[in-house]
Amino acid sequence: MRTFVIAVIVMAVFSVFPAGAQYQEPADAYAGLYDSETVASFRKHVDYITSAEFEGRKPGSDGEKAVAEYVYDCLKQYGVEMLTPREGDVFGISRSQGDTLTSRNVYGFIQGYDRSLRDHYIVIGARMDNIGTNVMTVDGRKVTQIYTGANGNASGVAMMLELARLVSTNSLIFRRSVIFIGFGASSETYAGAWYFLNRSFSDSELIDAMVNLDMVGTGENGFYAYTASNSDLDSIISTLSGQLQPVHPEIRADEQYPSDHRAFYSKEIPAVHFTTGQYPEHNTPKDTGSILDYGMMEKELEYIYNFVLELSNTDRDITFRNEPEMEKPGRQDDVVPYYDCDVRPMFLNSQDPRQFLEKWVYQYLRYPPEAVRDGIQGTVQVNFIIDEDGKVRDVSVAKSVDPLLDDEAVRVIEASPKWRPGRLRGQKVRTSMTIPVEFRLVKKNERRKFGIM
Repeated sequence: MRTFVIAVIVMAVFSVFPAGAQYQEPADAYAGLYDSETVASFRKHVDYITSAEFEGRKPGSDGEKAVAEYVYDCLKQYGVEMLTPREGDVFGISRSQGDTLTSRNVYGFIQGYDRSLRDHYIVIGARMDNIGTNVMTVDGRKVTQIYTGANGNASGVAMMLELARLVSTNSLIFRRSVIFIGFGASSETYAGAWYFLNRSFSDSELIDAMVNLDMVGTGENGFYAYTASNSDLDSIISTLSGQLQPVHPEIRADEQYPSDHRAFYSKEIPAVHFTTGQYPEHNTPKDTGSILDYGMMEKELEYIYNFVLELSNTDRDITFRNEPEMEKPGRQDDVVPYYDCDVRPMFLNSQDPRQFLEKWVYQYLRYPPEAVRDGIQGTVQVNFIIDEDGKVRDVSVAKSVDPLLDDEAVRVIEASPKWRPGRLRGQKVRTSMTIPVEFRLVKKNERRKFGIM
């Protein structure tokens, strides 16, 4: 079995208290009394994945491995032909301490029936990991907070598994083959998705499209589809909007949450991220099964199944970039998304946003002492624009964690040196970007690690 090493960045030292008591909200004793079969399956998946014994499924942990094995067992039970062993397709992430964090992907496929298309693939993926635990002092005693991640992303894994069941049951009507994958170490720069595309799956050029399921459980806030303005995917969504569906997603031009679809964009594979968007419990111990709207998830499942069926059976060539007509690229009122640029903005001669995070943001970021004292951590999503002169402007918080962390992230990005501006059709353009700035507290004598996304 092949193992690939991915470098991560390590920085300043912070202390937290040693582990103590477990903390998790109690489940509703009457939940599931009148559930449909699908909702009952959703609950079963989420309850297992968010078990306290898995301690938040931190990348490389025994909890993440146990969930990977559960995903394998479910996919196999649902009739998916597995392409990995039960322990998954293992890969490594090297760390500056000299050790290697070991994670894994689990995936299989259902073959399409059309001889001319069955060697082409639609990938349906969901991240399995979360951010683990945090130890803090409450009323003089040490309490372990478990970030169970029910919506982020047990909901997406549950949706992926039930989609596998539906596609397997109706496999005779799918022309293309469909791959189902649980990604490991997504919070480590989408390492699992990167490894799958670049080291593990040899036919990545035959992947026609990817569907990413991340945070799909809080439908009362809306249901969204982010395609990075891909006109082919938008067209399929629009076609389904004219049909009777239990729910319709809103196509968003802004990325609700950076996730594994970004690795597919980097390989120029069209991808859509289905999500119910941002929610206040994200990356907190309150992200438990009690916040999920399982009835809405059932409606989303039906819609996404119909979308995948349409995607699998379409005769059109789904291309990575179908650019909308623009009167004058580079006009002051035109803002082009980062992934739509012909030549993307560059920081220190690199188009990879991780270069900006590594060489600038995490070099000058200072963890607010009050946040360290209060055990505040999380990932701040920051929007900004790079203008035609390469200056960073209009910095704003897309997803807040706490004002202390928000302000520090904005401060550092606003002070950025000039970039090389993006170009569209040969002209410099104003480019919009969203990056995740991670603040994470780890145990004493360990280093603070920032996941670069």
